[in-house]
Amino acid sequence: MSDQCCESMAFHLTWHCDLHEDPFDCPDALVEFIPKFQEYGLIVHDGGTSVIGIAFCPWCGSRLPDSQRDRWFEELDRRGIEPGGDEVPAEFEDDRWLHA
Repeated sequence: MSDQCCESMAFHLTWHCDLHEDPFDCPDALVEFIPKFQEYGLIVHDGGTSVIGIAFCPWCGSRLPDSQRDRWFEELDRRGIEPGGDEVPAEFEDDRWLHA
């Protein structure tokens, strides 16, 4: 994750806890990045997998990239693929679809 806005964001996105395999279980895990949507969020430690989307880095204040969630769904729709009903191609499970 060397292409992050600052060292702190890169550090927190690559944080690995020796006690918790899942970052949602670790109180020290603070941020999550969803590659397929290009979304950043603060982890809500309430026992679930919720995040609060953020538009600016909590450490350096840089504007983060715009979410590509709508574009993701639009591209699948354009291809006639219904998420949740049809099999979604592997390149749509990460950010590869953005570079195709």
